[in-house]
Amino acid sequence: MALVDVKLPSLGEEAGEEARVAFWYVDVGEEVDPDDNLLQMLTDKATFDVPSPQKGKLVEHLVGENDAVKVGQVLCRLEVAD
Repeated sequence: MALVDVKLPSLGEEAGEEARVAFWYVDVGEEVDPDDNLLQMLTDKATFDVPSPQKGKLVEHLVGENDAVKVGQVLCRLEVAD
C-alpha cells in the first residue's frame, strides 16, 4: 500500500491563495472512489468540494473544520493500492 497526499488545488486568480475548511464528507477509515468529495472548502467568493484523486481509504485528516489552508497544502492522506 502507498500513501497519497491530497492537496488544496489552485483556486484561480480571483479566489486568492487561501480557503477555509467548511466540513469533511469523509471520516478517517472510510473508503473512497475517484471523484468522491472528501471535503468542502470556502473562500470569500466561492464554495467548492475537493474530490478524491483515486480509489483508496482515508487514513489521516491534516486540517480541521474552520482551518485556513493555503494552495498546495496537504489536506489529507489516502492509502491506495500500489
